[in-house]
Amino acid sequence: MFNSKASIFVLLLITFCACKTDQVQKQTKQEDSFTLPFEVKENSFMMKMQSEAMESPYEGIFTSEGKEENLFPIQSTGVSTQAIKEAADAFIQSLSATQNAKTLFPIEDEEWRKWSNVDNGIFARQGISILELNQEQRVLAFKLLQEALSAKGLQLSKDIMKTDQTLREFNDDNPVFDEDLYFFTIMGEPSMTKPWGWQIDGHHLVINYFVLGDQIVMTPTFMGGEPIITTTGKYKGNTIFQDEQNLGLALVNSLSAEQQEAAILSSEKKNHNAKAEAFSDNFTLEYEGIPGSDLTETQKASLLHLTEQYIANMRAGHAKVKMEEIEEHFDKTYFAWIGKTDEDAVFYYRIHSPVVLIEFDHQRPVGVNVRNEKGASRNHIHTVVRTPNGNDYGKDLLRQHLEEHHH
Repeated sequence: MFNSKASIFVLLLITFCACKTDQVQKQTKQEDSFTLPFEVKENSFMMKMQSEAMESPYEGIFTSEGKEENLFPIQSTGVSTQAIKEAADAFIQSLSATQNAKTLFPIEDEEWRKWSNVDNGIFARQGISILELNQEQRVLAFKLLQEALSAKGLQLSKDIMKTDQTLREFNDDNPVFDEDLYFFTIMGEPSMTKPWGWQIDGHHLVINYFVLGDQIVMTPTFMGGEPIITTTGKYKGNTIFQDEQNLGLALVNSLSAEQQEAAILSSEKKNHNAKAEAFSDNFTLEYEGIPGSDLTETQKASLLHLTEQYIANMRAGHAKVKMEEIEEHFDKTYFAWIGKTDEDAVFYYRIHSPVVLIEFDHQRPVGVNVRNEKGASRNHIHTVVRTPNGNDYGKDLLRQHLEEHHH
């Protein structure tokens, strides 16, 4: 009797394992055979921009005076990156061999620089998209974002993704707009001592995240959206970038007439004023506008508060470290403005110092068709954060590490 029961149990166990294996094989096959639900027709102008940008090795953004040295030493921040590493490890381990081949790149790979904020129909992205992940893998992908970003940064990232669903609704269910078409790549091997990092790349959301020990560089970061305020559909009520917009306008209006004369470069706002978006890793940008040293104490606090809206997308400990770095160079931090200053104005502003470059730019409507609206709109915003003087993508830290370890 015992042998009979044992035999039945073994047969049931074998059958269960076989079914489970078959399910895993079918799921893996489906994951590995993923294709985008549309044809990518790469924009020739954009591909030319990328090709020309890749011809030159990364150098960075400088003023005409050249690189300011010794701004980014390798040092301990005292803020652990252990949880970020563990989240990245778990995500990598959840991927199939084929998915890993799409996702993993060497630490010095040019993949870092091959990002753009444009929609998916005209730009081919590398990596693995959220769309092709199973539920467990999606949870782990967002766990990586959760550990790497602040609660504010994570929520803003999710809200930006939601705007693509709204654009899909506005554009006859066009599959190039999809809240899950955001692509992850990981550069290097997650480590507590060696350099590594990750990137998420998609329409209106690009984060480059470099890690060395307990140091972090979260630039270039591009965040934007259209529509800015969603009034219909699945995500009705979704609203982004109001603090970045309104605090900037309040700051320029707090300036005296003499201060505004220094800060405002032009009262005429064009469709596009941003300088440091995709494929703009190497260029000269002079300090313009009013320096922090010419602001009152109240205005200085306002400029730092505005700056913090962008830096606070990082996890709290590292955001504090970055803000301290920015404050050290505050007298050489310049605030520049383009556009009107009335209550409903559309505008561009820039915060620029040796250690940070931030741009906010109202754009013309693109995905949301608005009759008779040809100029810049408050319903389409681009923002970008950079690290000038050669440390985007953590490149200056990486250079020092490789020199120290004779690679």
